Amino acid sequence: MKIYLVRHGIASDRIGGAVLNDGMRPLTDEGRSETKAVAKGLKRLGVKPDVMVVSPLVRTRQTAEILAEVFKLERPLDICNALAPGGTPSTIFKFMQQFDKAQEIMLVGHEPDVGLITAALLGAGDLEIPFQKAGVCRVDIAGLPPNSSGVLKWFVTPKIACLLESK
Repeated sequence: MKIYLVRHGIASDRIGGAVLNDGMRPLTDEGRSETKAVAKGLKRLGVKPDVMVVSPLVRTRQTAEILAEVFKLERPLDICNALAPGGTPSTIFKFMQQFDKAQEIMLVGHEPDVGLITAALLGAGDLEIPFQKAGVCRVDIAGLPPNSSGVLKWFVTPKIACLLESK
């Protein structure tokens, strides 16, 4: 099973006006554009998620919507509250068990949580794995719940993904 971990794109830093709290911060125009380029680069790599699991926060939902559009995802996004900041890998893995028949699952979340989930999938304990905004990695696992260490197949920064898109 292929697991893709994605950090949301560049989001507005401002809270005010219609943005009442951190959870409502939207992607910036740059964030939307970069996320779309990253998605196109991932598509060139053959990424085709069956399922997309996303944090309930606005910036992650917007990131996931862009990805889903480029990948022509046929099913709706699956919202997982445990992907919001502060969620635990074990809770996320329990949520993911409903997708045990999927071949490719994409998780869209926040830093440092996507790094912690990646470390947990790799059996790497407290290893810090920092993700840039719109950064993506692929970890292959034998099944859900992950009962053994996964294998890191690749880690792509937005700059690299955008270069892939332009080829």
